[in-house]
Amino acid sequence: MTGQADLGAAEWVKSSFSSGGDNCVEVAFGAGETVGVRDSKVLPGPLLAVAGEAFVAFLNGIKDGRLDSTA
Repeated sequence: MTGQADLGAAEWVKSSFSSGGDNCVEVAFGAGETVGVRDSKVLPGPLLAVAGEAFVAFLNGIKDGRLDSTA
């Protein structure tokens, strides 16, 4: 994705699998179907912004086991 993602007003949600530990991922759904992903320990730090369609494909790949690899 190129350009600047508009996630300034987005509501960040912590993963339901975080269980209060230190290794947490947060996601936010911004304008223009942009999805932001960041480390919950580094809120002002870098974030990954992807198209919503790409994020859904990523989640489906995880659910289907297509991204399971020990390599």
